[in-house]
Amino acid sequence: MAVARALAQWARDLRPAPEDLALAERSLADTVAVALAARTHPLRSVAASLPEAARWAAMAHVLDFDDLHTDTTAHISVVTVPAVLAVGGDARAYLAGAGVMARLGAMLGWGHYAAGWHTTCTAGAPAAAVAAGIALGLDVEQLATAMALAVPAAGGGQEAFGTHGKSLQVGFAAEAGVRAARLARAGATADPRALEAWIRRVGGTPEADFPATPAVPGGLAVKLFPCCYAMQRPIAALREVRDRIRGDITAVTVTTPAGTVQPLVHDRPVTGLEGKFSLPYAVAAALLDDYPGFDSFTDAAVARPEAQKLVGLVGVELLPGETRTLLDGRVELRVGLTDGGEVYAELELPPGAPQRPVSETELRAKAAACGTDVPALLDGLTWTGAREVLREQFPDEEA
Repeated sequence: MAVARALAQWARDLRPAPEDLALAERSLADTVAVALAARTHPLRSVAASLPEAARWAAMAHVLDFDDLHTDTTAHISVVTVPAVLAVGGDARAYLAGAGVMARLGAMLGWGHYAAGWHTTCTAGAPAAAVAAGIALGLDVEQLATAMALAVPAAGGGQEAFGTHGKSLQVGFAAEAGVRAARLARAGATADPRALEAWIRRVGGTPEADFPATPAVPGGLAVKLFPCCYAMQRPIAALREVRDRIRGDITAVTVTTPAGTVQPLVHDRPVTGLEGKFSLPYAVAAALLDDYPGFDSFTDAAVARPEAQKLVGLVGVELLPGETRTLLDGRVELRVGLTDGGEVYAELELPPGAPQRPVSETELRAKAAACGTDVPALLDGLTWTGAREVLREQFPDEEA
């Protein structure tokens, strides 16, 4: 069976287990929360005229606080939740799209990401077509067609990291999926083999035989710091030893597998967005700030003289070897002090990783950090309610 039809059949046959539905509800709340946190971000006016799925996805991604599928380095919920909400879907539609995105990401593999593709967008556009398609009641053939129709929009590169382009291209992927699903429902034709051919062209390996359960293999990581997932581990490691650092710092050495810093493309960040993709700034923020939150990733925060000084003191030792995820191996940090002493930290799993699940207390704290009104807005949130919240908070400029 062709890959597109196999994925479409899996999506149509999906019967979520209780743990799948729990993941869907957490993902809905987390995605809405991080979108609401961006209500005052400059991107809001830029994206105001975009269609709903694109607008909501861009706003939910611009702070880089949304969840991640660590097995494929793809931000699954920020693409599929807006696509589902834009067409009035529910948890099952989300899980179908999220599951397809995880499986497509696995077919694309680490080599695709390491080559500079933004897997959130490349796997995201066809997956958003499935998410919207299930919500719209498409059959297997229509779902396969919708994925093929989304292939032309399955792009996005890592050069966008640290700019509005990153969140906008995520929005484009979500909207492309919605558009493809609607076109398939209207009777548009396409060859489902286009998906399989595209996977090969961008360095992946099509696979029509994949695990049926769980809906999202490997689960999803929840971020506790509003920055690239590759920065979560070094920040968390330094926070564990921060109280032991006394006196002036002379140098900080970070040792980590080379692939785990793939998305950290800004060694000398100037803006807040660039700071979200900078390993040296991750070190600076973790050392300077009690909690590296939204205030740590503004233009002014990145420009702090003390932050820029620390950025200049950071050295990085990249370990060779094959990489599969951003959590391969472990990160080690050595903080040198003027008295000749050294503080050492190491960490394998940051809090919020699937193997180190986020606690309810941490989730509540994250929601509160996203806005004083956010916990109340999330209380008892349904998929229909989420759609109305986003429509109210991010109205169509042209409506």
